Amino acid sequence: MIVSRYIGHMNRNTPVEASDFLIIGSGIAGLFTALKASKYGSVVILTKKGMEDSNTGLAQGGIAAAVHEEDSPFLHLEDTLEAGAGLCDIEAVDVLVREGPDRVRELIKAGATFDMKDGNISLTREGAHSKARILHAADTTGAAIRAALIKKCQDCADIKIMEGQFLIDIIANDSQLECYGVLVYDSNQQFNVIYQARAVIIATGGAGQLYQHTTNPDVATADGMAASFRAACSLCDMEFMQFHPTVLWSPDPQRFLISEAVRGEGGLLYNSRGTRFMAKYHPLEELAPRDIVARAILSEMTLDGNPCVYLDMRNINQVTRRFPNIYHTLLEKSIDISRDLVPVSPAAHYTMGGIATDTYGQTSLYGLYACGEAACTGVHGANRLASNSLLEGIVFGQRIVDKVEEIMYRRKIKTEEIFKQYDPDLVYQTPQGKIEPEQARKQLQDIMWQRVGIIRDETGLKEANAMVEEIYNGLAVGSSPLNYYEVINMLTVARVIIQAALWRKESRGAHWRSDFPKRDDQRWIKHLTFVNC
Repeated sequence: MIVSRYIGHMNRNTPVEASDFLIIGSGIAGLFTALKASKYGSVVILTKKGMEDSNTGLAQGGIAAAVHEEDSPFLHLEDTLEAGAGLCDIEAVDVLVREGPDRVRELIKAGATFDMKDGNISLTREGAHSKARILHAADTTGAAIRAALIKKCQDCADIKIMEGQFLIDIIANDSQLECYGVLVYDSNQQFNVIYQARAVIIATGGAGQLYQHTTNPDVATADGMAASFRAACSLCDMEFMQFHPTVLWSPDPQRFLISEAVRGEGGLLYNSRGTRFMAKYHPLEELAPRDIVARAILSEMTLDGNPCVYLDMRNINQVTRRFPNIYHTLLEKSIDISRDLVPVSPAAHYTMGGIATDTYGQTSLYGLYACGEAACTGVHGANRLASNSLLEGIVFGQRIVDKVEEIMYRRKIKTEEIFKQYDPDLVYQTPQGKIEPEQARKQLQDIMWQRVGIIRDETGLKEANAMVEEIYNGLAVGSSPLNYYEVINMLTVARVIIQAALWRKESRGAHWRSDFPKRDDQRWIKHLTFVNC
C-alpha cells in the first residue's frame, strides 16, 4: 500500500525552530522522556491540544511493576508472555519487567503518589496477573501521574512546552533514511512551522478514534503512526486492537471506562438473565485476559439480544472509597455502584501495534524514535496485559535517553538541507474529492466498528478495505485543516489495520477471525509489518 509522502506544505518562508530533543505528545511517555532528556540538552514538547489531553489521564487501574517481595520480574514476564499469546518479543518484555520497578520509583520521586496500606504501597490484582502488582491512586492513577509529570516539566527551565501543535509530516532524507525534523500546524496562529532536532520522539498515543465506540479521547487519531508510515517507517502488529470489555454502555461515541481493577477487587459480570457467565469461557472467570472477556460479553449480548451485560460492584469492600471517580461519574448518570448493577459493553481501547522500534525506541529512520502507545516494541504481542501500558511508556522513554551520547553527537541539520527534501510541485496535490472530513470520519468509524471490530471475517474485511479506499480517494480538504489532517491519518492507519487483519488467517489474542477461529502456531508465530514504499 502506497500513500502520499507528504500531506502538508512548506516553503522557504516557513519558520524554523530548533532543539536537541523534540517530543511530540504529552502523555506519560512524552513527559517522562522530556524530564530525563532535559538533563542533557534543550527539550521542546509539542502537544496537539492541551497538556492534559491524552490517554494517560484516563488510565484508571494503575501501573504494573514487581515491587513486592512476594513478586518478581520473572513472574511479571511470565504473565505478560501468556497474555501476549505467543507474539511478545521476549527481549523487550525482559527489559520492561526488569527496569520497570526502578522507573516506578523514579515516578514516585517525581511526585506521583500511590495509595498506601499499613505504611506500604497498596497493590491490587487485575486480569491475567498472577500476583497483586498494580500500584494505584484510587481509580485516577493516570491523572495523578500526569499531574506530577506536568508540574515537573513546567518547572524545568530546559523544557519548552508548546500547546496546539499538530504533527503533519516527518521531514526526512529518504536516500539516507535520516530524520531532519517535522512539519507542524500551529492551530493557535494558524500557520505551519518546522521543528528540527537531533532526536525526534513520537509519543502521540494510539488509534482508538478509528472506532465508533472507544475509551480514547478525541486526540487519539493515529497521527504519529500515520506520519511515520508516510516517512517509510514500518508499522507492525496493527491487526491487534484491544477492546476493553467493561465500558459504561451509553450512546456516546467516547465511553467511560470501568477499570479492570474493579474485577480485580471482586466485581462480577452478569448477563441480562441475571446469570454469571464467565466460567463457561475461561477458568479465571472475570480475571481472564481482556480479549477473552470482551468476546464473552459480546457473545452474551448476541445471545440475549441485549446491548450490554451488567457489572456488579456491590460486594466490593468500601467500593465508593476504592473507586471514587467511577462512583461520582456514574452517580451523575443516576447509577449508584453501591446499590445498582452497571450496564457495560466493550469498546476500542488500546493499539498493541504501532511504529516498529528496537528496545531503545529507535525506528528505521535515524534520529526518529517512538515510545508509548504509538510504538510497537513487541512488549504486548497479540494482547496487552492490563496496566503494562503506563509502565511501557516510562521504561522505553528512559531507554531512548540512554542513547544520549549518540543523540548529542549527531550533527545539527542546516535549514537549507531541510528545504532540499521537500518539493511541493512533486509531493503535494490539493485533493479534489467531495467527501467532507467530518462525514468521512463518521463513515470510517462505523466501518471499522462493524467490520474490523472484536470479531472479523474475510467478507467483512474486504468490504471494509474497498469502502475505506473509496473514502480515502474521495476526501475533500474541507474548511478545517486540522479535521482534514486527522481524517487522512485515520484513513491511512485504518487501511493498514484492515490489510493486516486480512493477511492474518488465524485467531490470536485481540485478533479474532470467525472464519479462522483457531490459533495456528505453525504458520502464524510471526509479525506483520507494513512500509510505505
